[in-house]
Amino acid sequence: MKKGTILCMGEIMLRLKPPGHERLFQSPQLEATFGGGEANVAVGCARLGLSSAFASVIPANPVGDGAVAELMKHGVDTSRITRKGERMGIYFLESGANQRPSRVVYDRAGSAMADAGIEDFNWDALFDGITWFHITGITPALSPSAAEISLHAVKTAKENGITVSCDLNYRKKLWNYGKMAPEIMGKLVQHIDVAIANEEDCQKSLGIQADVEVTSGQLAVEKYRELASAVLKKYPNLEKIAITMREAISADHNNWSAVLHNRNDFFISRKYQVTHIVDRVGGGDSFAAGLIYGLNMPGTDEKALEFAVATSCLKHSIPGDLALLSVGEVEQLLQGDGSGRVQR
Repeated sequence: MKKGTILCMGEIMLRLKPPGHERLFQSPQLEATFGGGEANVAVGCARLGLSSAFASVIPANPVGDGAVAELMKHGVDTSRITRKGERMGIYFLESGANQRPSRVVYDRAGSAMADAGIEDFNWDALFDGITWFHITGITPALSPSAAEISLHAVKTAKENGITVSCDLNYRKKLWNYGKMAPEIMGKLVQHIDVAIANEEDCQKSLGIQADVEVTSGQLAVEKYRELASAVLKKYPNLEKIAITMREAISADHNNWSAVLHNRNDFFISRKYQVTHIVDRVGGGDSFAAGLIYGLNMPGTDEKALEFAVATSCLKHSIPGDLALLSVGEVEQLLQGDGSGRVQR
């Protein structure tokens, strides 16, 4: 195992969701939890036994206190969080079922992280003891200043000899401050080592077109090889790219797998049939956490890919954003035990 700390940077949000599969405000209840791409990865890494830290700007109020406490509860180092600002970002989630898709409504404008500036972070101390830095395409979409922070962070990490990963995570509802995603993300990706994405992320975040059909429920793996090769060709600094493959049969039933291209080899993971999905939000983040774990352990890229896919498969059974899993549980699935039998 590589010694050192995994640092994730981004915005943690208050998540508000109606019970079960209810529509928003169908009943006068909303379940309040915390989540957000980079925070989910930080928690996932910590739960898998990695030393994990989170950097952000979070208001110094009771809601912010709750978010910080949630991170600490799972073993995430919160010492790199700046406490300032007026509000936390919020997202409302309506869980779909059968042919009705899930829906997310963002309330993030003017959040502490969206309004943050480069001066709000102690850059000299931020990367002290860090061996891996993770960011996503969500933070640069929040605001011009958040994009500036993101680019400065990946550049500084590389200057310090730190491995950098980025989940491209295209969110069309967030790119609304006058910049197109490829304009910002194209610069950021020039400073990363490991890219994580799905097919839409590659096309919408980087402007790389590929003939990949995702609505039929059947994905052509060879098209993903072509897409991965195109990304690696455009960005020679990239060491590898992992692309997740979600075959959506319905909101409750997905087939789940992924591929990884490291310039020399192209790996295709086992495919899991994920039926009776409990919560798919955070599935990609759990994949990222599993991949980071696998790439920090002795073994091959193929083994890391399989661990990531299995981690994400199990996350679909857990309510909330966070992948509350252990290495032993993931390895049990990898060894072929997906029966769900009671463990006594």
